[in-house]
Amino acid sequence: MYRVVLVTAPSEEKAKEMARKILEDKLCACVNINPGIVSMYWWEGKIQEDGESLMIIKTGSDKMEELIKKIKEIHPYTVPEIIALPILEGNEDYLNWIRTETAG
Repeated sequence: MYRVVLVTAPSEEKAKEMARKILEDKLCACVNINPGIVSMYWWEGKIQEDGESLMIIKTGSDKMEELIKKIKEIHPYTVPEIIALPILEGNEDYLNWIRTETAG
C-alpha cells in the first residue's frame, strides 16, 4: 500500500528542485535528501564514480506510475534510478499521514 522510493540526483540542488516538484504535485508525502553519497556503477562499458544526492521518497503505491513518469520527465539523467521498496510495516499514524498527504 505504501512505498519508499530511492532516486539519485547529480547534486543536492537538483534533488531539492525535483523534490519540490513531486511534493507540489502531491505524488509523495515526504522526501529526505542525503547529499554527499558516492555512487559507483557501470555506464557505457566502464565503471564510473560520481558524487550524488540520494532522495528517499515516501508515497502510496497508487502514486507510483505517475511518480515514475514525473521523475523521468524532470530528471537530468538519461536513465534515472527509480527503485521502489514496499513498506511492509510501520507506524500506522505515519502511514495514514502518507495517505492523507498524497490524496490531493
